Amino acid sequence: MGKASRTKEPDRRARIALQREAARRAEQRKRIYIAGGSILAVIIVVVAFVIIRANTKGSSSAAKPGTGVSGPTGAALASIVKDVTSVPAATLNQVGSGSGVVTGLPLTIKPAQSALKANGKPEMLYMGAEYCPFCAAERWAMAVAVSRFGTLTGVQTTHSAITDGQGDQEVDPNTDTLTFLNANFTSPYLTFEHVELNTNIPDASTGGYTALQTPNTVQNALIDKYDTSTYDPSLTEPGSIPFIDFGNKYMIAGASYNPAVLADKSWAQIAAALSDPSSPIAVAIDGTANYITAAICAITGNQPATACTPVVQSLESKI
Repeated sequence: MGKASRTKEPDRRARIALQREAARRAEQRKRIYIAGGSILAVIIVVVAFVIIRANTKGSSSAAKPGTGVSGPTGAALASIVKDVTSVPAATLNQVGSGSGVVTGLPLTIKPAQSALKANGKPEMLYMGAEYCPFCAAERWAMAVAVSRFGTLTGVQTTHSAITDGQGDQEVDPNTDTLTFLNANFTSPYLTFEHVELNTNIPDASTGGYTALQTPNTVQNALIDKYDTSTYDPSLTEPGSIPFIDFGNKYMIAGASYNPAVLADKSWAQIAAALSDPSSPIAVAIDGTANYITAAICAITGNQPATACTPVVQSLESKI
């Protein structure tokens, strides 16, 4: 072996050692990167899960027990409720009778009956159901109207049924609305009682919808007595909902306007439209609210004046 060859041998070994060391370090870095990447992936998944849960809670915690219905909560819900419960009087006065869009006016109960009262005040009784698209339409107007007499809190969001109890397409399906299930109302002028009979979830065992609240004996007697063709010849199906009794002086059975005006509109869109007197939604809902307000004013002695405006009092003569 020549001198040149002997001189290169140590160099070759040194290069091999360096290569092996470099390879070892590269492998260590690879393992670190893999481990770090795995940890990062886990962190990303956890964070994503937390965000999803938070967003899900924000959009669905308004669901009522047992219904699984999602809707706005938190600030979004508060904004909707504010829009509904504080429609300007000027807007309501401008809408007036609803330009012919409001077709289901309060009907006088005849012959005269003993006044319906609760807590020493005239009572307005509502009975409906969350699956019902006609109730969905009427609740918006009721919320606007009663808020002129007191403070309405605890309302949440829901929508009418997507299918009927037999699995067929529902009339005006999935209409966004409010629910009075957990609502509270305080007023020195009026007592507002409300019963949501069913959820919007089909019940296969009955062919209808899951029961929610049970009316008491007096409430059952009222709907059985007044929600008939005897008091409203146009009623082809006794027991129609929504049913509203205004102090046993007036009643409404069915929607006061066509729920189709709310089709494909979200809770926020409907609520925001209520303050725009040129909006078809405001014409229908605010117009209905004015007639409901007129019926209430008729049992409160036109109190308070802030609710029983000249426009509203002019509607009293039409019911």
